[in-house]
Amino acid sequence: MRALQITELTGPDTALKLVDVPEPEPSHFMTPGSGVLVDVEVAGVSFPEVLQTRGEYQVKPPLPFIPGSEVGGTVRSAPEGAAVQAGDRVAAFCMLGGFAEVVVAPEFMTFKLPDALDFAQGAALVLNYHTAYFALKLRGRLAEGESVLVHGAAGGVGTAALQVAKGLGAKTIAVVSSDDKEGVARDAGADEVVRCTGRWKEEVQELSGGGVDLVLDPVGGDRFADSLRSLREGGRVVVVGFTGGAIPEVKVNRLLLNNTEVIGAGWGAYIMSKPDVTRGIGAALDELIAAGFVKPIVGQRFPLDRAADALKLIDGRGATGKVVLDVR
Repeated sequence: MRALQITELTGPDTALKLVDVPEPEPSHFMTPGSGVLVDVEVAGVSFPEVLQTRGEYQVKPPLPFIPGSEVGGTVRSAPEGAAVQAGDRVAAFCMLGGFAEVVVAPEFMTFKLPDALDFAQGAALVLNYHTAYFALKLRGRLAEGESVLVHGAAGGVGTAALQVAKGLGAKTIAVVSSDDKEGVARDAGADEVVRCTGRWKEEVQELSGGGVDLVLDPVGGDRFADSLRSLREGGRVVVVGFTGGAIPEVKVNRLLLNNTEVIGAGWGAYIMSKPDVTRGIGAALDELIAAGFVKPIVGQRFPLDRAADALKLIDGRGATGKVVLDVR
């Protein structure tokens, strides 16, 4: 099968090589001896793959390896008792191996794709939307009627968070950097949009009537302090990543004085040993899909042999929606 391997840790420009390799066995390293084989139609591209090309991600397989954590495709085979079977259209989270024509994924990370979604949307579903639901509902305790501020709101996680938050009954405020990204955020369900290049903290305070209940932050960097200042009493900042590069520090006296919280939402580390949690999130998202709230926004699409361009787009903060690779 055709696949892309990371052969050296030199960054998106030179790390990837298109190769022919044997197809995987129906056994995944998370579920040895058992796995769902998927014929890949579309693979999702995310910030972790950018980091992997430099050896900067926490998961560091020996070289060479096939990156790619999520796909949309068709089941070739599934273990006995699985919720999916041969011929099913699925969205799957494989953690590694997705930039290839065939991949194996754990059964509990493989989900039937509703008729309303295509393969590209399937490749955009698991990582971003499971992260968004986990961060907003399970970690952030978002309740109907609360307000949410979403940073990086035109990206994959940001658009997912806006849609999930709207489905959970929240008012949403998006933080973006351009007119194009404002349009994407509004399409994803943002009630209000502010610019990260302006006086966004003051605008958020005004729009929310004194502060929001929850901030979802996949960016980090120097805007984190103003995120804390954007909270109302009892508010929460949920940290899901650091695409801005810098990891911020918290002056905890601010948390004490304002009765606010900073909450970590490390979806991957949490769910790996908790299949029932993952299945529960999948079921909740199915309800939001059926209700019309969740509909992944697919952004730029590239053929498999142009994966480097996809990674550089993400690395340069130019992506809107979910960037994907058309594998077949």
